[in-house]
Amino acid sequence: MSERRACKVIGQARTTQRYQPKNNEEKEKLRGRIIELAEEYGRYGYRTITDMLNNEGWRIGKDAVYTIWREEGLQVPQKQPKRGRLWLADGSCIRLRPEHPNHVWSYDFVHDRTHDGKAFRILNIVDEFTKESLATFVKRKINSQDVILVLAELFLLRGIPKHIRSDNGPEFIAKRLVKWLEGLEVGPLFIQPGSPWENGYVESFNGKMRDQFLNGEIFYSLFEAKVLIERWRVHYNTVRPHSSLGGKPPAPKTIQPKLELLAV
Repeated sequence: MSERRACKVIGQARTTQRYQPKNNEEKEKLRGRIIELAEEYGRYGYRTITDMLNNEGWRIGKDAVYTIWREEGLQVPQKQPKRGRLWLADGSCIRLRPEHPNHVWSYDFVHDRTHDGKAFRILNIVDEFTKESLATFVKRKINSQDVILVLAELFLLRGIPKHIRSDNGPEFIAKRLVKWLEGLEVGPLFIQPGSPWENGYVESFNGKMRDQFLNGEIFYSLFEAKVLIERWRVHYNTVRPHSSLGGKPPAPKTIQPKLELLAV
């Protein structure tokens, strides 16, 4: 059967049989960049990759990125469940919402181990309004005096916040820390015991650090852990898009200060 008759039978234009796809160099460059980002940041989904591409100067929508994502068989990470704001049984809201930079900071610990099995702790401090990671202090054991030293360094660099939110860990409720904060007119905000969702900002940051970084790293020494964790903090602040900030990183143009204590 001729091409003319075959196309007439199925009702298809003959020009479709003669079409030769043209190589789109720009699209192939985009495809290559998407694959590079997906390989480097394996836990980022296509929406986050889209924001990163736009921050790099590409003008591309999430649907186009998703098409390439599917064509290349890239895996989309599972979505994290959303958390609502905290309400008491009588309907009153007890969470103080951040209203401006340096209004409310929050801090908490993350635990990990070096390759030899020895444990270490990470003190994470986050500005709840800007979503910026202010410090990731790494040490085998961290006590209330260490917390004071880290905060004192941050206060000099960033200014003094109005409030600091935390759980009721012994390092955070220590009398000398609470008295020191009161002297600086910083109001501590302690969450209810057994209610980590009340400290949702830093808990969210801790989860991203665990899922997107710590779970994929082997630290052969504490010094290596300090260097790599600080490098990831700078990446989080300056490169990684944040959904609540319209796909922008928390501090894309900010020079990230490095605490001298991190090298101790």
